[in-house]
Amino acid sequence: MNIIIAGDGELGYHVAKFLIKENHTITVIDKDQFLLKAFESYNDVLTIQGASNSASTLKEAGIENADILVSVLHDENINITTCILGKSLGAKKTIARIDNVEYLDPKNTEVFNKLGVDALVCPEKIAANEIIKLIKQAAATEIIDFSGGLLSLFLLKLDSKSLVLNKTLLQVAKENPDLHFRAVAIHRDSKTIIPSGNDIFKDGDMAYVITQPDDIDRLLKLSGKINFKINKIIIAGGSRIGRKSAVVLQNYKNVTVIDKSDERVEQLSNILTDCMIVKGDVRNIDLLLEEGIENTDSFIAVTNSSETNIITSLLAKKFNVKRIITLVENIEFIDIAQKVGLDAIINKKLITASYITNFILSEKVSTLKYLTGVDAEVLELIVKANAPITKKAIYEVNLPKNVIIGGYIRNNKGYIALGNSQIKEGDKVVVFAMPTDIEEVISFFE
Repeated sequence: MNIIIAGDGELGYHVAKFLIKENHTITVIDKDQFLLKAFESYNDVLTIQGASNSASTLKEAGIENADILVSVLHDENINITTCILGKSLGAKKTIARIDNVEYLDPKNTEVFNKLGVDALVCPEKIAANEIIKLIKQAAATEIIDFSGGLLSLFLLKLDSKSLVLNKTLLQVAKENPDLHFRAVAIHRDSKTIIPSGNDIFKDGDMAYVITQPDDIDRLLKLSGKINFKINKIIIAGGSRIGRKSAVVLQNYKNVTVIDKSDERVEQLSNILTDCMIVKGDVRNIDLLLEEGIENTDSFIAVTNSSETNIITSLLAKKFNVKRIITLVENIEFIDIAQKVGLDAIINKKLITASYITNFILSEKVSTLKYLTGVDAEVLELIVKANAPITKKAIYEVNLPKNVIIGGYIRNNKGYIALGNSQIKEGDKVVVFAMPTDIEEVISFFE
């Protein structure tokens, strides 16, 4: 596809990087010539210096031949204008980044659709939803549901409590014949392993495992994890993500929000009616003790500084907080954060890139998610009539090397994929793959 990306910072460049891996033709628009040249020197893209809400700039970028126009500047008004203008100049589809969640109301999205904005993405809202999901399912590090939860992918960090340590996947399956699961990836020592039956689970592994809803609790127990109830929460940072998370969590949890900005504290006080709002520096141990960090069930670090979030999360870990969720905006820091024991990590760039790629591939892909800290993707694909995947059992299909089918949904029920499973037309199939293999993988299901 021909994709034009308008941005004014890291988000636009990170979205472009993900899409380049999937072999799309990318053009990037930015006002900053220095950033454009730096990005162009390391990536196979065309760059255009200028304002994206200018007709001449869009025409220079080849808007009349664009399959998708993505506008992710910090200013939502520019993004909306860019998309409206781009659509009128020939872009087939457009997607705009926004901050105002009111725009996501179906009545408002209908208005934007008529104007030429096909989709809206609010990274902070999506991040807040991820946080709330992790609070509800406190034993997992990352959770991705397919078809409303008929199948779920869990990221679980294995430790000394895990009952699968030093056992092969085949051993675990043999010892638990009634447990329906499949390990689709193991992240170890900064490397991703696509496991076979003879691979061994080791202490410290980050295991991606797909399972059915009835087997979730047993799977968690096997991995040494126990779900627990969360009552008291401290949110470090009254950022947009912190605010959006607190708006929901305050309804059924004891929530304290800490922020050092006078202006932000005042804004929060007007929005959050059932939260404790505290002005102060979250790096101050005395302040954390005063706010009851020792009796806190969950600590959510979502300040605008990745470094602060990592440091304060480590402090929370020192005080034995059971559920720690950390916003890490520097993708390079994710691996470091995981190595020091911060497992539940949120990254807006990955979240937004997943949403945008899902929108771009919506005609072929039901769900797509970039995995945190792993150079891989998980997809839910709908099988078309006469698709190559339906011609043979899974073990006989010549899928790319680093591709694994985790499960499939048929007649509103989830199944774990086995080597002799036969995929049929209309099935929704969950596939784990590397970015460079996505287009080839999709071809097996069309």
